[in-house]
Amino acid sequence: MGKLFGTDGVRGIANKDLTPALAFKLARVCGYILSEKKKDNHPYFIIGKDTRISSDMLEHAIVSGLCSVGVSALKLGVVPTPVVSFLTSRTSACGGVMISASHNPFPDNGIKFFSSRGFKLEDREEDEIESLLEKTQELPSPAGKDLGRVIKEDIFHIYLSSVKKNIFNLSHGNVLEGLKIVIDCANGASFIIAPSILKELGAEVVDLNISPDGININDKCGSTHVDSLSKRVIAEQADAGFAFDGDADRVISVDSKGNTVDGDKMMFVIASYLKDKGMLKNNLVISTVMSNLGFELALKEKSIHMVRVNVGDRYVLEEMIKSGGILGGEQSGHIILLDYNNTGDGLITALMLLKIMLDTGKTLEDLSSQVVKYPQILVNIPVLDKNSFGKDLYLRELIEKEEKFISDRGRILVRPSGTEPLVRVMVEALDKKEMNDVAERISSEIRKRLC
Repeated sequence: MGKLFGTDGVRGIANKDLTPALAFKLARVCGYILSEKKKDNHPYFIIGKDTRISSDMLEHAIVSGLCSVGVSALKLGVVPTPVVSFLTSRTSACGGVMISASHNPFPDNGIKFFSSRGFKLEDREEDEIESLLEKTQELPSPAGKDLGRVIKEDIFHIYLSSVKKNIFNLSHGNVLEGLKIVIDCANGASFIIAPSILKELGAEVVDLNISPDGININDKCGSTHVDSLSKRVIAEQADAGFAFDGDADRVISVDSKGNTVDGDKMMFVIASYLKDKGMLKNNLVISTVMSNLGFELALKEKSIHMVRVNVGDRYVLEEMIKSGGILGGEQSGHIILLDYNNTGDGLITALMLLKIMLDTGKTLEDLSSQVVKYPQILVNIPVLDKNSFGKDLYLRELIEKEEKFISDRGRILVRPSGTEPLVRVMVEALDKKEMNDVAERISSEIRKRLC
């Protein structure tokens, strides 16, 4: 069996790659490992899911796997990934599970595991799970009263009250009164929580894509398709717009003029605000190799240090913990604010931006305009085997040659996707033609050799 865990849990086409049998085994092994670490007499996991048609099937398999090793399951139903992370860390749960493939199309699904602290599992923990997958028959199989069970308890309010209290320092009130917000919930996990909390806080809300049917999640909507959101923000004369992905751990913003405000720009706005308030711990922002040079230069102008890591929120988080940072994220809108949650949280990011707009009296366009981005192109190339890219000496030499050519006028990053059968080619350059030419030369060779 090849390595199952990618950069964001286990993913694949539901009922083909990611089968109920595999979900059962994963839950059985993970339930055993994490409950043993917690040493609780009544261990339980918190389980959430997105709106995909396959999420119910996988949820039943996961609950069965947990119960078969004596671990109970507290089912939250359809909730964003960050809610699972948050509640796992704020309760006595020994672990958490989110069933989602994030921004991927509906035939895909995925399983993300969280430790009792609400963090995604470390590499060594995932390796331990994989090593035991073919030995599940050796794990304890309790019977009688020692079996796990499904727990019915409403704990969702813990997350909602914390968000309102910690960001706006209130338990109720119309703090967002006077703001008109358009949100795109991608027919995904945020379709209930995002509109309701914004309305509770007093905003006038125009909600899009809040009618999930199991197959329309991320379908030409959400954080990867913001054109319709931009048009609606302009048409409604709204103050801002927010597009979530399928599990709402990321968000892309739109200002009042319909301009996209991506993860780089949102991190700049938040970092600048926190620095001005004396709250940006260690004067540090953690981002990835995908972040734009313009973002890095804008932070430098504010005397804020940026550290780049490999693509993947788990690597961002690892560096945040290591270096003592409280803000990190990705250009895709996956932003971690460690003072509020242990993983990317699209809703918290959106609320933080609204708070900054209110506190400063500035529009989102004004706040983000200091980031002048270098032209950037990202080419996603479907390949037969993404792992073969790293073994191709010719391609490596070609990329090195192009890097020397572009020199200090830009950046090149070529890497296999962590979640899809793709090789991604990213090029930044001051000269757009030069950028496109370099990207085409590299992409063309990848297609010839790997497709």
